[in-house]
Amino acid sequence: MSYVKPADLAVRMIEAGAQKSFMSTRDTLIRAFMGGATLALAAAFAITVTAQTGNALIGAMLFPVGFVLLYLMGFDLLTGVFTLVPLALLDKRRGVTVKSMFRNWGLVFLGNFLGAFMVAIMMAIYFTTGFATPPNEVGQALMEIGHGRTVGYAEYGAAGMLTLFVRAVLCNWMVSTGVVAALMSDSVPGKVIGMWLPIMLFFYMGFEHSIVNMFLFPAGLLLGGDFTVMDYLIWNEIPTVVGNLVGGLTFVGLTIYMTHRRTAPSRELLVTVPQRERVTTGA
Repeated sequence: MSYVKPADLAVRMIEAGAQKSFMSTRDTLIRAFMGGATLALAAAFAITVTAQTGNALIGAMLFPVGFVLLYLMGFDLLTGVFTLVPLALLDKRRGVTVKSMFRNWGLVFLGNFLGAFMVAIMMAIYFTTGFATPPNEVGQALMEIGHGRTVGYAEYGAAGMLTLFVRAVLCNWMVSTGVVAALMSDSVPGKVIGMWLPIMLFFYMGFEHSIVNMFLFPAGLLLGGDFTVMDYLIWNEIPTVVGNLVGGLTFVGLTIYMTHRRTAPSRELLVTVPQRERVTTGA
């Protein structure tokens, strides 16, 4: 498997960020829509497996299939552009501005939400036989997730909000590692392996991913979960988006950029050679 060295990886990350910044509105929305929809389907699949087997590890091991497919097809997630686009701005790529960065983030957020929400509606219909029956076991699991990860945080006040934020930071530390790992190799097997491992970790640990949550919580609400839209926004989505931004940019984007693109000068070894003692010889 081909391997891209860290210095070259940093350049690839910057170029990818610039490309996303320049992308047309139409293409950005389409790719974000399909990214959100594909990841939502993977989340529905993983939760179905977990609910039916009672083994969360199996669900986590299978969830990355959606992430891998969407990136191999060139789709986008908000968590990925949070990490890549700012690097093009920091590197002063021509035409990349703060305005273009926020434009990209806004379009990707909208596309991701629309894609994930579409899947949430479809899954709600599927889990209730067109809303003619009570939610099945997977639907019940979605309702419980929605309640536990909104009202459940709210019960602890500031401590709950801090926990939510930290879980969001940890999430995009891993998810952005997966995004970057796809650039570490030029072979499909190398890309798949690199992406699979950190995504499996984030899902099993229950970290907070803003795009996955765009599916989980609307689906839970549609199925009759015991929480409100405001609970979802205040006690999950908004803090999760902020935490995802901090996690991906701080622990992945900036660290790689600073140490492999803006590498500090190497320390020179000062070797002091002792003055050779004069050797005197007698006449």
